[in-house]
Amino acid sequence: MAAQRVAIIGAGASGLCALKCCLDEGLVPTCFERSGDIGGLWRFEEHPEEGRASIYRSVIINTSKEMMCFSDFPIPEDFPNYMHNSKIMEYFRMAPSNSSPSHGLLSLQQHPAPSSPPPLDGGGCCSPSSRTSIPVQGAWRGPSPVPRKLSCHHLPSPSSQVFLSTKRGTWVLHRLADGGYPFDFSYIRRSIQLLRSLVPHEVSSFFVERKLNARFDHALYGLQPQHRIFEQHLTINDDLPNRIISGRVLVKPNIQEFTETSAIFEDGTREDIDAVVFATGYSFSFPFLEGCVKVVENQIPLYKFMFPPDLEKPTLAFIGFVQPQGAIMPISELQCRWATRIFKGLQDLPPPADMLADITQTKEKMAKRYVRSQRHTIQVDYIPYMDELACQVGVKPNLLTLFLTDPKLALEVAFGPCTPYQYRLWGPGRWAGAREAILTQHQRIIKPLQPRAGGRPAHSSTMPHIFKVIFSVGLIVATLVYVSLSP
Repeated sequence: MAAQRVAIIGAGASGLCALKCCLDEGLVPTCFERSGDIGGLWRFEEHPEEGRASIYRSVIINTSKEMMCFSDFPIPEDFPNYMHNSKIMEYFRMAPSNSSPSHGLLSLQQHPAPSSPPPLDGGGCCSPSSRTSIPVQGAWRGPSPVPRKLSCHHLPSPSSQVFLSTKRGTWVLHRLADGGYPFDFSYIRRSIQLLRSLVPHEVSSFFVERKLNARFDHALYGLQPQHRIFEQHLTINDDLPNRIISGRVLVKPNIQEFTETSAIFEDGTREDIDAVVFATGYSFSFPFLEGCVKVVENQIPLYKFMFPPDLEKPTLAFIGFVQPQGAIMPISELQCRWATRIFKGLQDLPPPADMLADITQTKEKMAKRYVRSQRHTIQVDYIPYMDELACQVGVKPNLLTLFLTDPKLALEVAFGPCTPYQYRLWGPGRWAGAREAILTQHQRIIKPLQPRAGGRPAHSSTMPHIFKVIFSVGLIVATLVYVSLSP
């Protein structure tokens, strides 16, 4: 039988994951990309194509390299831990042709986005398109009209004053954790996730908020919201406190209205402004799938945020349609590994009624936890969601088995960062280099920070040896508790 064909809409980060996984499974992908190159949002262009969002020139990603890479292709050790967008594009160009022999067959041709789903027999994967929208009151006659699509290189440079208007405030994380390690590398760990699941929500919120306020007092800087830290998607920014304390950024309350040349805020103050940048989130749209899916108030009913539950056959999957507290690429890749197995008929989805029940339960949990907002409709916690997907594919790490067969690896998996390599240790798509990648991940973090030969050696272990000895005693108990709480 001829290999099944799969349409992939978009060649951004999630589209590349889909291409890679289709090739790994022996499927024949056709990628529809409106531009002439890969990378999507991460491909900076001074003048991007009409309708395509673009980052600004200096953008640096806020997830570290070990946490965001393909699960079978580590980012080179000499790359910085937080990469500039040009380095991300360099990695994208390396990964498809080098991570497995079959990827040498990959080529990209420019196709317009389809006006309707193409008649392919395997299935389709698509990433959401996003557009910003906000109602504006009052007339505007300033130099930069409010409705205009405005990028940072259009703004006056340098701006004499920046006003940050925030409706609710926000909790601000920094890229660096204690000791200078990447924040996600230090805190997205199974041991910490287990601890969070065992203690009350208020307790974990208290300790994390206290730690963030030790860096800078959010109330003092006018940013502290009324909600707790895990009730809103977090903001990651290293420079904002410095800008506020130096007066370059003034924090203001929500905007009440615009006049011809100024903004009036809810506290009654008025400021003359020359340009407005809306950082108000995104609205989802799938104009080429109107007959298949319906978006209402930024909500779309998808099983595990991927599959429409009411299709006759499971031949459509949404990839990367989540907002995680962590990196998106490993999630997109694991979603694609599951989707391609569904397309090939190696696995089946539950009955529609079961999928709808799961969708309803997920929606209720999200509504109970998060501040009511159209932004909080696709939120997921990184490790629980990755493990949920891994259970579907059959690649979730078995900590008890690891502890009995490979204690050194078990300690790193249980107490070290939850890097994507953990989902290549066994099961479909097993990668022989996964163990080595996990045990050397600290070396790749340290390498770009110590270019001089003979520099002071850094700690390469997950934790001091004495703590390893102490925790080893309780590892079996913790593992059993973790397994019993996991899906």
